[in-house]
Amino acid sequence: MGRENDCERVDVEYINSLASDLPDEAAILRLSRIFHALRSEPRLKIMYLLLEKEMCVCELEAALGMSQSSISHNLRTLRQLDLVRTIKNGRFVVYSLADEHVRLLLELSRKHVTGCVQ
Repeated sequence: MGRENDCERVDVEYINSLASDLPDEAAILRLSRIFHALRSEPRLKIMYLLLEKEMCVCELEAALGMSQSSISHNLRTLRQLDLVRTIKNGRFVVYSLADEHVRLLLELSRKHVTGCVQ
């Protein structure tokens, strides 16, 4: 038995229409996994480097001072979430951001953070 809402701001029909437009459970789970993965500082640093340039593991290693195995582990996670892509370039595997949506997410996130820091 539902309790009547006393709040005068609640427009039940409008709130229900908003709720019905939420992403489905599978999309919410996927988004949750993406945001969880991006909680990692090394992964975010990798993503921001890839925002500027396609890079191989050895370039990321030089830029971040991390071990190749650690970088590879983080890249595997990012690939599994379709945030980065690979291209074979001779004997190197080159990593890049998956698409413009990922690029935009990173750019907007940076603007949000730098705009909010006082």
